[in-house]
Amino acid sequence: MKKPLTGALCALTLAGATALATAAPASAVTVNFAGTVALSNCSGSLVRMPNSVDADPGLILTNGHCLETGMPAAGQVITNQASTRSFTLLNSTGGNLGTVRANRVLYSTMTDTDVTLYRLSTSYATIKSRYGISPLTVSTAHPVAGSSIKVVSGYWKKIYSCSVDGFAYRLKEGGWTFKDAVRYTSGCNIIGGTSGSPVVDATSGQVVAVNNTINEDGQSCTLNNPCEVDQNGAVTIHPGIGYAQETYTIPNCFAPGNVLDLTRAGCVLPRP
Repeated sequence: MKKPLTGALCALTLAGATALATAAPASAVTVNFAGTVALSNCSGSLVRMPNSVDADPGLILTNGHCLETGMPAAGQVITNQASTRSFTLLNSTGGNLGTVRANRVLYSTMTDTDVTLYRLSTSYATIKSRYGISPLTVSTAHPVAGSSIKVVSGYWKKIYSCSVDGFAYRLKEGGWTFKDAVRYTSGCNIIGGTSGSPVVDATSGQVVAVNNTINEDGQSCTLNNPCEVDQNGAVTIHPGIGYAQETYTIPNCFAPGNVLDLTRAGCVLPRP
């Protein structure tokens, strides 16, 4: 996986309830760094759910394996954990605007998916007023094979362009298994530090997945060398090809106010 760039894992050196603006029309979408963030060791993004409003606390989306306390074990789900992690908010050209800070890890796991969601101590309205930045919207639609996507790395200030090649029924890497992972075409040759980058649909401008891994060495099912396992148990590897974890199921797990509720109808994220 595109690991945090620390230690042994280094792979490379508006207030009120006013609804947030919806995504721009397809003809007007420009994918850039606005709304992305740089972590100390990974990438991420400031995101909203479709029912989020301006007064809600902001959310940061990144990978489970970017969690500051270490990678969650297989089967482990972390919720409502105190955090003071800081994130560098970027403008459209990748310039540093300032720092936003978390007060909670709302959710983190590497089971079925690879995701961490932080709650910020500031609202979307405050961020918009202070920095002029709006959040990216998490799509509720399953990614579509053949669609054009952008992987936007706040850590490296680099945007990768490719397409959704298809989907891995199961993606195994070391002791972890991810379900229904997005497989990239070869244009998204991601590197260490791109972990947690939003995968943005180039037509809608919405987040459809979170970048997390690539088969680096042509090995099978080992750390940094994920393998695909189909419904019949057949194993396939794609050397040099990257993957992301779908995010369309996440909004179903959030109640109004950006409150995480894993018991909501349609929420299929693993529970503790």
